[in-house]
Amino acid sequence: MNTATPTELVGISTASFEQFLAQRNEPDWVIAHRKAAWQAYEEMDWPSRRDEQWMRSDLRGFRAEKYPIPCSHTSDAQSGDSASSSSSVESLQAAGISEWLAEGVQPAGVLKTLDGKTIHSSLEAEYAAKGVVFCDLSQACRDHSQLVEKYLHRLVSPQTDRFAALHAAIWSGGQFLYVPRGVVVDKPFRVAAGLTDGATDSGHTLIVIEEGAEATFLYESNSAASTCGGLHCGAVEVVVRPGANLRYVNLQDWGRKVWHFAHQRAVVQRDANLQWTVAALGSRFAQVSQEVALAGEGATSQVNGVMFTQEKQQLTYNTLQHHKAKNCRSDFLYKAALQDQSRTVWRGMIKVDAEAQRTDGYQRNDNLLLSDHARADSIPGLEIEADDVRCTHGSTSGKVDEELIFYCQSRGFTRKEAARLIVTGFFQQIFDRITIESVREALGQSIARQVREYR
Repeated sequence: MNTATPTELVGISTASFEQFLAQRNEPDWVIAHRKAAWQAYEEMDWPSRRDEQWMRSDLRGFRAEKYPIPCSHTSDAQSGDSASSSSSVESLQAAGISEWLAEGVQPAGVLKTLDGKTIHSSLEAEYAAKGVVFCDLSQACRDHSQLVEKYLHRLVSPQTDRFAALHAAIWSGGQFLYVPRGVVVDKPFRVAAGLTDGATDSGHTLIVIEEGAEATFLYESNSAASTCGGLHCGAVEVVVRPGANLRYVNLQDWGRKVWHFAHQRAVVQRDANLQWTVAALGSRFAQVSQEVALAGEGATSQVNGVMFTQEKQQLTYNTLQHHKAKNCRSDFLYKAALQDQSRTVWRGMIKVDAEAQRTDGYQRNDNLLLSDHARADSIPGLEIEADDVRCTHGSTSGKVDEELIFYCQSRGFTRKEAARLIVTGFFQQIFDRITIESVREALGQSIARQVREYR
């Protein structure tokens, strides 16, 4: 008989999962999904180097049992509660959590989490009156059960791999954004996720933009300090309905000892548009699967990625631009700058189905090596079944030109300032694609302050 108290069940295990379930206040269908996902988790093995997407990944140092299942309770924060807002700010600040994307932004709604627990949720009354929903995902499962059930886990299946199954079983502190048909939200929604040393974040982001609607979503994740460890096992599901428009910016800056695993999926329907910008700076090891499906005629997507690595970090991104319908366009650009002994792995694919005639697909990955010991692996690919398409892909890798360093120094810059200037310029093409000026500046500053003198 297990007599352990809740505080003693600190690692991911069957006992701690059962305790986690007992604390949940969710509909029966959610609990059933969790139990099925946990069963899948227990039956699966961890990915290995025999798996194509994991052949350059080393998981030997990862131990799931070291990390706790996130606290299941959410705060009593109510939308528009100023006292709650003040409390959440104090909680994040007390934990040393920065919010780089907050400065200069007037949001339509704000949601904050700490160690997988929602500590603040707010939505402007103007948008709530129009039917917009922006809240903790568990709350959405209770208050908008039929709507959430229609979309949750439809794009990211728990059967994908063991990390997807674990996430589907223990997700906590997630977000749900729903923008009704024809509603244009001209202010961004903002999410800040914080992680303290040794904790777990298993947030699930679910976004549904209905026909003809428009929204901007800003998500950033930070640890209490750059030296923090922990586990992030998350997922993102995005549905952009016909004629809708979504701008999505994601800044990942976990501590340098955090294991970061995520499955991210988006489906873009007829004449809809998705602009998705990813900035990856943190974590000890990251393995992210990012896929965009162009499922309706005239759909377009622009996927931008900024990666900056240092020390012995490894960031692995497996991406897919999946053209399922005709007359669709995808534009993909990832750029990485690498310091020290860090490594990036990018494996990208443009897949064109037989019925996706008149496809226009573009894919590019550029790498800037700031050290002789850094390594960038780039594997672009095409899988084309249609015969009337235009698809291009490519990758470049190189070092900083010493002539550029010399030129900057001759103009009065130090060698370190010159390196920062060159790295910022390298990423500028992606920064220019971001429509919110304060977000462009925040991303640029986040990278610039981590650049050391180039050798």
